[in-house]
Amino acid sequence: MKIYKVKNYDEMSKKAASVIAAQIVTKPDCVLGLATGSTPIGTYECLVEKYRNGELDFSEVKTANLDEYKGLTKDNDQSYYYFMNHHLFSHVNIDMAQTNIPDGTAQDAAAECARYEDVIRSLGGVDLQVLGLGHDGHIGFNEPDDHFAAETHCVDLTEMTIEANKRFFASADDVPRQAFTMGIGTIMRARRIVFLVSGSDKAEILKKSLYGPVTPAVPASILQFHPDVVVIADEAAMAGC
Repeated sequence: MKIYKVKNYDEMSKKAASVIAAQIVTKPDCVLGLATGSTPIGTYECLVEKYRNGELDFSEVKTANLDEYKGLTKDNDQSYYYFMNHHLFSHVNIDMAQTNIPDGTAQDAAAECARYEDVIRSLGGVDLQVLGLGHDGHIGFNEPDDHFAAETHCVDLTEMTIEANKRFFASADDVPRQAFTMGIGTIMRARRIVFLVSGSDKAEILKKSLYGPVTPAVPASILQFHPDVVVIADEAAMAGC
């Protein structure tokens, strides 16, 4: 595990974009595992800037997103399909046919989870997976549990996650109660993981994730067992480490 302590969110975003850009340059047809939420927005902005400056070519890149809310259509402005288009895909020359996100409208949850696992396998797995960190230690939508979920599954969101995400919706009542997410096993099969953490509100859980016992009660703690994790965290998030 490599840990980069940077000054602030902007520096975290620039560093993360540089790591992802290096992956694309080294392997133009790489598979990127992408995350949503507020943490990676700055990273995506930096990648768009690199593309506009002629530094990056996304034409052969393939993607697989971590998760999607269950029940939201693609045109819903809170869906992760919409998020990815708004913050990255519509600004670069990526082939949309090569982008993959769980279908939030799927009626058969088990079938959709199996389909998505098949998609990831058909891509040859993920070369570089971007992760953020939830306040309760979740990665993707893998919430604290008594076991590590192996593959893509449909999860009931905790009240803490609903509370954290309600700022994006009109009210907490509008936040979906379920989501499709890559499982811990799926995430751990990525060849490289870039773990992004920013803010003093994440300091305690980051310390538990990096230095505490490996336990499904803190899902991100499993990353201690991955052979190639790059942690990029700002000073505020690293305050407890």
